[in-house]
Amino acid sequence: MIPHISTMSFPDPRDASLDGLLAYGGELNEERLLLAYNSGIFPWYNEYDPVLWWSPDPRMVLFPKKFKVSKSLKKTIVSQKFTVTFNTAFEKVITHCAKVKREGQDGTWITSEMVAAYLNLHELGLALSVEVWYEKELVGGLYGIDLKHKKVFCGESMFALMSDASKVGFYYLVERLKAENYQLIDCQVYTAHLESLGAEEVKRLTFLSYLED
Repeated sequence: MIPHISTMSFPDPRDASLDGLLAYGGELNEERLLLAYNSGIFPWYNEYDPVLWWSPDPRMVLFPKKFKVSKSLKKTIVSQKFTVTFNTAFEKVITHCAKVKREGQDGTWITSEMVAAYLNLHELGLALSVEVWYEKELVGGLYGIDLKHKKVFCGESMFALMSDASKVGFYYLVERLKAENYQLIDCQVYTAHLESLGAEEVKRLTFLSYLED
């Protein structure tokens, strides 16, 4: 039986179900979210459902030095057609991410409650956004939780309104994290798109070892 969260604690992430579901319930407040991410757990649920907490096995991660830059992406980067910024339009980025239609999904898991919670984390310097601009219009970006003390970035979502826009933003994020000696980017679950960028699946225990103090 999946346990209900009633206190400021989580079950051991190694006890998650086969599909990675660990617990349900609780609020998306600052303390709970930080505890979750530092423990290898993240929220993922549909609007009107209780908050669901996950710790999948295997875990999709990207080691910054393994990021794959295709010839077409390299060409786009060299062209400098896009301008990339950090933390200048977090709310716009997360709002776009919530609106993007994704294959196999009827709605969005980025609920209004989640938007408010992550905006709060951003204001506290704990959530980061990357913005990609074309002629002063926001055309791509991504956001996530920045575990600076653990040198782990937890990617949450990205969007693109123009070809390669989100990839360009991701490239500049990876370059920044490489310069700051980050261990890895948590991509949570497998997608072919992430794999094409160099992400790979690792065992949950391996992933959790990177979060140990």
